[in-house]
Amino acid sequence: MKTPKPLLIDLPEGAEFDPGTAPPPPDDDLPPPEGRAMQMALRAGRARLSLWARLGLSAVIGFIVLVVSVNAWDFVTSLVARNTVLGILALVLLAGVAVAGLVMALREWAGFRRLRRIDTLRRQAQEARETATRASALAVITALDRLYTARSDMRWARARLTEMAPDQLDSEGLLALAESTLLAELDARARREVESAARQVALLTALIPLALVDVLAALVTNLRMIRRIAEIYGGRAGTLGSLRLLRGVIAHLLATGAVAVGEDMIGSVASGSIISKFSRRFGEGVVNGALTARLGIAAMDICRPLPFQALPRPRTSQVMSRALSGLFDKPA
Repeated sequence: MKTPKPLLIDLPEGAEFDPGTAPPPPDDDLPPPEGRAMQMALRAGRARLSLWARLGLSAVIGFIVLVVSVNAWDFVTSLVARNTVLGILALVLLAGVAVAGLVMALREWAGFRRLRRIDTLRRQAQEARETATRASALAVITALDRLYTARSDMRWARARLTEMAPDQLDSEGLLALAESTLLAELDARARREVESAARQVALLTALIPLALVDVLAALVTNLRMIRRIAEIYGGRAGTLGSLRLLRGVIAHLLATGAVAVGEDMIGSVASGSIISKFSRRFGEGVVNGALTARLGIAAMDICRPLPFQALPRPRTSQVMSRALSGLFDKPA
């Protein structure tokens, strides 16, 4: 076997070639990063079946549950006829499955009820600001106190609100006091969750080369982020409740026009464009992280029992700045 020889190209006499003077490869044909994984995740989250499709899907699920239930019951009764001990064991296991399903259904119902409670409280707060009556503001504060009664981490904030509320003579002062006293620490926790999710989505997009996998990872990360934000504000939701929250958050983004690039996202998009000059995957990661941060801020708007008024609403650029700086923080 012959050893391959290097390819030599003879340059014309007197010609000089300096690699340092060669022009860089053209990159004008490459579009700027647009956060494709998060865009696809948002489209998947806001997809809605038609009425007939929902009815058909419900009928299929009901039919499957009916067939499985009848077959399971026939199996248990036939087993009891053949062997009483095994039949009783199968009956106990079937009862356990039924109880577990009932508990899961009750948890989902309780999650939906908590979410409705948060929505009602936020509407009451908006009406109290519009009517500007102290009685309506006191009703909102009482509802907030009941919402956080069972939480030991809110005990000091609730006591402080009860102590300082009599000094406020108007509704605006009462609502501002309630927001700054009860929700300041919860806002900080929710913001940290958004920063963590934005950082995870940015890293997953940069490190996972498969398109559909990074879309799935972004969707799962955002669902977990929204569920954690709801838990922080007192609206713990189950699986179906989290999906409902995701749809509500995306609808809020569409209603406010926040899906497009705005002033609070220009810095993140610009950073993604610059980083994409060195690594396109990291540029896409930065933009996906910015879209995740915007989704998280919208989730805070939806899950928060009081609208942002006395406290500043987080901005996407600030969240992304803290999220990306967390990548390089040294452990204490």
